[in-house]
Amino acid sequence: MNIFNFSLRLNGFPLEKAREELAAIQEKNDRDYDAHIHDKRQAIFQYHIEHNPYYKSLVKTSSYNDWNTIPVMTKRDLQLPLNDRLTKGFISKNVYVNKTSGSSGDPFIFAKDKYCHALTWAVIQNRFGWYGLDFNTSKQARFYGIPLDKKGYYKERLKDSLTKRYRFSVFDLSDAAFEKHLNKFKSTAFDYINGYTSPIVQFAKFLNRKQLNLKTICPTLKACVVTSEMLFHNDKLLMESSFGVPVINEYGASELDLIAFQNPDNDWQVNSETLFVEILDKDDNPLPYGEEGRVVITSLYNKAHPFIRYDIGDIAILSKQSTLRTPLLEKLVGRTNDIAVLPSGKRAAGLTFYYITKSIIEDDGKVKEFVIEQLDKHHFKIIYVCNDPLSEEKIKAITKEMETYLESGLTISFEKQDHLKRSKSGKLKQFTSYVTDER
Repeated sequence: MNIFNFSLRLNGFPLEKAREELAAIQEKNDRDYDAHIHDKRQAIFQYHIEHNPYYKSLVKTSSYNDWNTIPVMTKRDLQLPLNDRLTKGFISKNVYVNKTSGSSGDPFIFAKDKYCHALTWAVIQNRFGWYGLDFNTSKQARFYGIPLDKKGYYKERLKDSLTKRYRFSVFDLSDAAFEKHLNKFKSTAFDYINGYTSPIVQFAKFLNRKQLNLKTICPTLKACVVTSEMLFHNDKLLMESSFGVPVINEYGASELDLIAFQNPDNDWQVNSETLFVEILDKDDNPLPYGEEGRVVITSLYNKAHPFIRYDIGDIAILSKQSTLRTPLLEKLVGRTNDIAVLPSGKRAAGLTFYYITKSIIEDDGKVKEFVIEQLDKHHFKIIYVCNDPLSEEKIKAITKEMETYLESGLTISFEKQDHLKRSKSGKLKQFTSYVTDER
């Protein structure tokens, strides 16, 4: 039984219809494909102008003669209650709702209509299928975070058991933890690894130190898919050497879709079926292929919530070999996460802070921006932008979350600022460690 597909249908996501539409898009010839993209971006713009009062107030126009004149949306535009941003006919109970990680320092809650979310999964399954990986039958070694509260923990574990996944914690990157991981690979016929880049790199370093090759330990292993963080060339070479399988680079955003996926020709192919991806300069002007600029994306199918010319907060280059049908991502700047080194010697992936920051993300948008700095092994500082200082209750809750996910005995300080200093790219780095990792 295809349990993964069945679970999506059970939750109201029309996967089969989405897969049929995706196949129809991919079968178009080049001329029809280009027309399809132009028609879909115009249609989604017009839909939100007519049915989404918030977007209409943001854009302040009912029509356009030139796509490039449509205003660019930023994450700050979306930091108000979700119900104020939903399109007419949609409520929180009939859409897919989630939170962004806040990796850019600007967290918010978002929504997708159920058909749009089904298309997201159709695209993901299509891309994994390039490598013979099937979400219903292929066993996944999953390097992701997991909630540590009892309800959230067992909910994720149940989902993992139903969808042929085994989850390895990214909250403990010690050699002792990796020894346990290794034993699991010895006893389990995993088909592929999937997860955050930095903890998987640390596992590869562990194997390299022990002069082990994972493919010899787990012969069924076919591939490793990394996501959410920057993949550096040397790290990819190390992983491929330590794992003995291809390392596939994925780039996505939870509020949008899968953005790019490394194809079998080793090109980082951009998703043009459900997204329209642009590279803009600082003045919102489109840049030619081969030039570095801001990544701005339009979700072509999301009717519940507008993401039209949406600045995702990354800097990238599209290859000169790109076409409208097949854009190729040449370089992505950003999404680098440090490793936190703790007093006990334990190491935790930077994406650990994805789960911690959920405790300070509120739908009323009170905390506009935040970053976390590790000043030394025991001292973390949270710098935030907010109209009023955090309450003592909120500070205690955040401190408790930090100690739950990391370890006890830490010093957590808080600093309210009017604004945060940005990098030259205009992006905030959510977590910065000033502690040297001597490993």
